[in-house]
Amino acid sequence: MMMGRAKLTIIPPGKPLTGRAMPPGSKSITNRALLLAGLAKGTSRLTGALKSDDTRYMAEALRAMGVVIDEPDDTTFIVTGSGKLKAPAAPLFLGNAGTATRFLTAAAALVDGKVIVDGDAHMRKRPIGPLVDALRSLGVDASTETGCPPVTINGTGRFEASRVQIDGGLSSQYVSALLMMAAGGDRAVDVELLGEHIGALGYIDLTVAAMRAFGAKVERVSPVAWRVEPTSYHAADFVIEPDASAATYLWAAEVLSGGKIDLGTPAEQFSQPDAKAYDLISKFPHLPAVIDGSQMQDAIPTLAVLAAFNETPVRFVGIENLRVKECDRIRALSSGLSCIVPNLGTEEGDDLIVASDPSLAGKVLPAEIDSFADHRIAMSFALAGLKIGGITILDPDCVAKTFPSYWNVLASLGVAYED
Repeated sequence: MMMGRAKLTIIPPGKPLTGRAMPPGSKSITNRALLLAGLAKGTSRLTGALKSDDTRYMAEALRAMGVVIDEPDDTTFIVTGSGKLKAPAAPLFLGNAGTATRFLTAAAALVDGKVIVDGDAHMRKRPIGPLVDALRSLGVDASTETGCPPVTINGTGRFEASRVQIDGGLSSQYVSALLMMAAGGDRAVDVELLGEHIGALGYIDLTVAAMRAFGAKVERVSPVAWRVEPTSYHAADFVIEPDASAATYLWAAEVLSGGKIDLGTPAEQFSQPDAKAYDLISKFPHLPAVIDGSQMQDAIPTLAVLAAFNETPVRFVGIENLRVKECDRIRALSSGLSCIVPNLGTEEGDDLIVASDPSLAGKVLPAEIDSFADHRIAMSFALAGLKIGGITILDPDCVAKTFPSYWNVLASLGVAYED
């Protein structure tokens, strides 16, 4: 696909999609590994990595803080660090990369000097206040005027407290950011979750596994608390698995078209939380009446569009955090679905209800889908275009955030487009 298109219309293939389609490397794991390798002393080799807007922002920010990063091929980063990040000469601009922004906001506490973490207009609307408050409770000089980026951190590499608490229901990225930062400090730190709801716990498990791979000592002392020793990090060679969130689009394309797509990695071998969506996708067209999305939030756009063709309606619950992603994804999904057919998607509080209508398949229902510059909205609504004629995705190039080759991958499986 040529970049720069304002819109892209999917032509329903009218046949099963078959072939081999490799998802890119995991964004979540790539950005964790980049940061940990950047904090480590020595040279680390990261293979199977994702090269996309989000990981590029992370790599450029680390380079601005003195880390040497070479890229010998499309899936490898060779990262050489001194064991200490330096204060950057200018504010770190991270676009709309949530993981990079949250992780680097905490890591900046380990820098001896001033760091400003900033992003684009979308990122400046995404909350980060709870993470800043948590850092302040450790004695870190951190501030934000709006509760969103930009954030200013005057780091010292030292903490005044040995315990930090944060609401685990707000964002697992806050928790992961604190855990990764803690190993680089001057004392053991207990990170404890507050609140009854713990969001996306599987992503915290990913963080802990990556930290241990780079030499950190992390102990889970209770179901909601971890103790991190001040070990710092050591260079390591690290293999990054394919992105499970990206895989959900291909799993859904397979069941929608009745085809067979080889992803190269069996679903059960993924360690990322969104891989749980495979079990649901495999039940199509008999998805359950209620789907709890709290532990697989990035898979919900895929499942919601798939649900449009289900035999019975589906209610998505536990998805309130989708309102503060790259866009308000609950609103984007309900409005996009209802752009295809009125009331196909509706909201009740923070729940999303998809009316479901198998007879939509094979119809021509011209609809321009606003992606809200959100990669997951663009990629998920492309699935509707596999079964319905006239589905047009606005701002299709936003998929570059995590899956730059998405449109080409679909084309390799037999999907065609028109301007």
